[in-house]
Amino acid sequence: MCLAIPVRIKSINGIEAEVEIGGITRKTSLMLTPEAKVGDYVLLHAGYAISILDRIQAEETLALFAEMSQVLENK
Repeated sequence: MCLAIPVRIKSINGIEAEVEIGGITRKTSLMLTPEAKVGDYVLLHAGYAISILDRIQAEETLALFAEMSQVLENK
């Protein structure tokens, strides 16, 4: 099973971006989404931004992830 997660682009250098989720930053390739801009949300899978997301859709998905995490912590 594969999982892609929404992350926000903090900076771009060529085809590499620094992205952030939950205060954690990572480098990712924009090879598949060269039109992405700083501030955009992208779906991150295996080190690649595979698509650009609408901000509302990304934030709703992140809220669901946070809710699932909270449920698991309370078990």
